[in-house]
Amino acid sequence: MLWLAPTAVLILFDRLTKLWALNSLALGQPRPLIGNAIRLTRVHNIGGAFGIFPGSGTLFVVVSALIALVIIGLLLSRRLESWLLRLGLSVVLAGAIGNLIDRVAYGYVLDFFELRGFPVFNLADSCVTVGAILIIIYVLFGGERDRSTRQADHA
Repeated sequence: MLWLAPTAVLILFDRLTKLWALNSLALGQPRPLIGNAIRLTRVHNIGGAFGIFPGSGTLFVVVSALIALVIIGLLLSRRLESWLLRLGLSVVLAGAIGNLIDRVAYGYVLDFFELRGFPVFNLADSCVTVGAILIIIYVLFGGERDRSTRQADHA
């Protein structure tokens, strides 16, 4: 259960930042933070990541819920020994749940961070990205098993 604590904290921060954006930013009206390089622009994303597949909200709700359930099951199991893998999964879970809440409550995901050259995003999107990076680092550098002795790898 300890590994669900970072998830809960990140979901809380995501909800608070989205509540602030909903109440403080006009839809589609950029507010510069550092010139035009970093702006706050509230948008309602009815698609997937980067707005792909608009209008597929129900599919994204189902997929997000299934991913969240699988990650919760993994985190509650005693099979994962790596703290890095557990942390990565916890952070991805926070992002999945944060955007799932939006889709269920509003029918869209509320995005508002805009960096030049990137699509508008939110804290939950950042959680998915950072968590995925942690999982990739674990897979590349931190796996517990020694794969060098497997016969198929020596062919």
